[in-house]
Amino acid sequence: MTQHRKATIGDVAERACVSKATVSLAYSGKRPVSEETRRRIFEAAAALDWTASESARALATSRTGAIGLVIARPPEIISTDPFFPRFIAGCETVLAEVGMSLLLSVVASEEDETAAYRRYAAGRVDGVILLDLEVDDRRPRLMAELGLPAVRLDPSASPAAPGSFSDADSPEPDAAAIIPAVHAENASAVHELVDLLVEAGHRRIAHVSGPLQYVHGVDRRDAFIAAMTAQGLDPSMIVEGDFTAASGRERTAELLRMTPRPTAILYANDVMAIAGLSHARSQGLRIPEDLSLTGFDDSDLAAHLSPRLTSVSTGAQAAGAMTVRTLLAVLAGDAPTAVRSDAPVVVRRETVGPPPQTL
Repeated sequence: MTQHRKATIGDVAERACVSKATVSLAYSGKRPVSEETRRRIFEAAAALDWTASESARALATSRTGAIGLVIARPPEIISTDPFFPRFIAGCETVLAEVGMSLLLSVVASEEDETAAYRRYAAGRVDGVILLDLEVDDRRPRLMAELGLPAVRLDPSASPAAPGSFSDADSPEPDAAAIIPAVHAENASAVHELVDLLVEAGHRRIAHVSGPLQYVHGVDRRDAFIAAMTAQGLDPSMIVEGDFTAASGRERTAELLRMTPRPTAILYANDVMAIAGLSHARSQGLRIPEDLSLTGFDDSDLAAHLSPRLTSVSTGAQAAGAMTVRTLLAVLAGDAPTAVRSDAPVVVRRETVGPPPQTL
């Protein structure tokens, strides 16, 4: 006699077109789920002959109905960098579906960051999202110490990619290995930008990186070096910025003083690229006739500049939604160790052209 596979909470969620967390909440009754959504879930469960198990009810025992996010960045960066509001919007979209909330803390120091996580672990949230992974990041060990469920947004393409938490990179690999990751890679877009500039005729290409304390700063820098090397070009024209407009202007001025100067600059975010564009124009340079520029993160302003800025759409809102869904799966006791988000997309506009014939 053939035995059929027993239906799971994932099967019910798929049939009802909702998340597994929403299925759990529908059965718990402790947080609001719309009547239409509840009806679809119960009908799907009946059709599949599925009964809620303890893992399916895990969210019912949630202490707070909130997840935490600590951002250790200066407020001026958070207010101008398009990634953060888009990522948070994605988080809130999914949380609203399941009647949960996001508790956000913006801190100025490592001590304040640790204090925020300790407050979270004392019963203010059920789990946390780790953003802005740092090289040799201490937070996986802190999460293990606090017993705080977590998911990390990792800019590498896979768990074994440079900059991710691996046995070789982490002083305490077991602490890192238990934290599931949403991988939102950057490298493919950097390679495409370099190839785009080379196809336009550029050979002296510079990179204004983000802060190299962050894994995504290192990841984009290393991708630039690899792409330039693959093209047989010198990858050494790199200066480090801090994602602010001021650093974009200052690093651009530094590059333009070089002899010979670069004919194209690839920036690690749009804020620095826009400031660099402004400075180049103040020096009498035309964009892209005298200097080509590319940004990263595809801010709303990028499409409305003159000329419009070539940039990279990183899908921050979708990444936020995916990260929350992964954390909800952790809280429901059914989480993958790694999830891959959509690849970034290069948005070609008007700031890339052939290099000037003479300098």
